[in-house]
Amino acid sequence: MVPLLLVLLLALILFGAGFAVKALWWAAVIVLVLWLLGFVARPKGGTGRWYRW
Repeated sequence: MVPLLLVLLLALILFGAGFAVKALWWAAVIVLVLWLLGFVARPKGGTGRWYRW
């Protein structure tokens, strides 16, 4: 019974880590797209930067 619980716990941990990594990849892709859109749509005058920092 204990080995079965350990295997189920390991599967749960690995599934949770896989989901977190996939969510982080999606967040990185969204940030990259927003950065590229901001880079393309930046104002023509001024310093040429579309961000303030």
